[in-house]
Amino acid sequence: MGQHTGGCLCGDIRYEFSGEPLMAGICHCKNCQRQAGSAFSTLYGVPKAAFQLTGEPKLYEDSDTESGNTVERHFCGNCGSPIYSAIPSQPDVLFLKTGTLDSTDGFAPGFHVWCDSKQGWVDLPEGVPQIARGS
Repeated sequence: MGQHTGGCLCGDIRYEFSGEPLMAGICHCKNCQRQAGSAFSTLYGVPKAAFQLTGEPKLYEDSDTESGNTVERHFCGNCGSPIYSAIPSQPDVLFLKTGTLDSTDGFAPGFHVWCDSKQGWVDLPEGVPQIARGS
């Protein structure tokens, strides 16, 4: 069981969690692209009970999604770093933006989701499940 730490760019928000993530994946939906300012969002599924946060993230309720589900996007109000997302269908899990981890050495995506909206220049590796849409 590992201890994981991370935080935003300016340091106003810090977090830690113990144990291993429930999942590791990459989301290619347009909203994650916009939120990340990049081609996709890298995610760990983390049990809320194992997650401790210091600082006060801001919340954006993203209801204009292809799935029709509202995504709660938590981010630093000072530097804008995305910290995690949450969805109502999985109330005990948060989806940590792995770029905010102090060490990303252990990150290995187990799947790619919303590949229908993947940017054309992104090549996906063979052997990792590619899901056309999300749920």
